[in-house]
Amino acid sequence: MEINYWVLGIVIVLALSFDFINGFHDTANAIATSISTRALTPKAAIILAAVMNFIGALLFSGVAETIGGSVANPMELDNGIPIVIATLIAAILWNLLTWWFGIPSSSSHALIGALAGAVFIGAGPSMVNWRGFIGIVQALIFSPLIGFGIGYVIMTILKWIFAKKNPHTVNKGFRTLQIFTAALQSFTHGTNDAQKAMGIITFALVSARVQDHLEVPFWVKLSAATAIALGSSVGGWKIIKTMGTKLFKIEPINGFAADVTGASVIFSATLLHLPVSTTHVITSAILGVGSAKRFSSVKWSTAGQIVITWFITIPITATLAGLIFKLMFGW
Repeated sequence: MEINYWVLGIVIVLALSFDFINGFHDTANAIATSISTRALTPKAAIILAAVMNFIGALLFSGVAETIGGSVANPMELDNGIPIVIATLIAAILWNLLTWWFGIPSSSSHALIGALAGAVFIGAGPSMVNWRGFIGIVQALIFSPLIGFGIGYVIMTILKWIFAKKNPHTVNKGFRTLQIFTAALQSFTHGTNDAQKAMGIITFALVSARVQDHLEVPFWVKLSAATAIALGSSVGGWKIIKTMGTKLFKIEPINGFAADVTGASVIFSATLLHLPVSTTHVITSAILGVGSAKRFSSVKWSTAGQIVITWFITIPITATLAGLIFKLMFGW
């Protein structure tokens, strides 16, 4: 197979663009609580998120290898590059649309759904690794449920421990602790979310026969880490507003509980090489914490709109990627 390096270069640019968008789209989730409680100024929170995203992205690659080989085997695809192009365009369009409306949808769902749809249309249903695809979807589904449960438990324990303490003193202490938990959550975001762009670039490299394995080259790690860090530095104010103010009134102790929950679930998934949605996990953690604080304090109508977006993202991006493949590369 003759390698068209221009086309491969376009794929890499698209993948890094997706990563950049992921930075300002999903990083908002990691720092929303620390901004809403004034533990950090917006500028400081965004700088912190960018730095920690970069470090986290450089240190891990297991999730990238899962993305690169679980939905389809790139070595078996004769048209892997067109499939990746359709995948990335669909995922980018969906991310930009949901960002514009301030909806914290999942970049992970968008990418996985788009890749499955592009492979389904571009190579045929038999080329989709359904077991691997379902395994990823299961992780995406169960991780927010786990996040909700852990958030509820942690907040319940904190309420019991600090029930008789002065609320002002408690919140002052937890506002300081939130600086560290925001850093931790941004780090774990980098260990998982930046891996997705790495995985799709590696998928393209294998499809183009540039390499014959799913190990992520260092230049890919560095490029993806830089792209997500730059995206993080832009911020995602629409989504920060939704996450930080429209679910329930977050106090520092609540923000601390949500941050610890989100970071622990995301990092556990990274260690298991499972791609999860930071959006889902962090949102669910906030909802779990809010439910433990006072069930009626949660704005369930807003939460419901977010959950609907979760459910529709994979089928919409799969369909969109399939249509883009047909339009660009022939019916």
